[in-house]
Amino acid sequence: MEIFQLVGIAFVTAVAALVLKSTKPELAFAVTVAGSVILLLFVFETFRDTLSIFSEIAEKTGIESSLVKVILKMVGIGYLVEFSAGILNDFGQNSLADKLVFCGKIVVLVLAVPIIESVLDLVIRLLELL
Repeated sequence: MEIFQLVGIAFVTAVAALVLKSTKPELAFAVTVAGSVILLLFVFETFRDTLSIFSEIAEKTGIESSLVKVILKMVGIGYLVEFSAGILNDFGQNSLADKLVFCGKIVVLVLAVPIIESVLDLVIRLLELL
């Protein structure tokens, strides 16, 4: 199962960072970032195979595939920002982490505009039918 590999990578990264933190703190940060990137790449590889399912759902429900892509981008941005902010918090950069979360929310809001337009168009069409 992939989860055991992810947990293993996380523990190895954490132990290596703790060992290095006392002697070379700058390397501890690099090890943590490298381990985090490895975790993200591993998860993206696993998730990539399931993206076709979302396309099938879009086809079956009649939702535009571009809207599904936007929703997936929004979810991905949310996860990536939260993950990155956690790393920043681990290294005592709480203020920077908060600003990153705020910026991520703005990006998600900007990405939501086409979805809002689509919903408003649907509401207008429904009101015209009445």
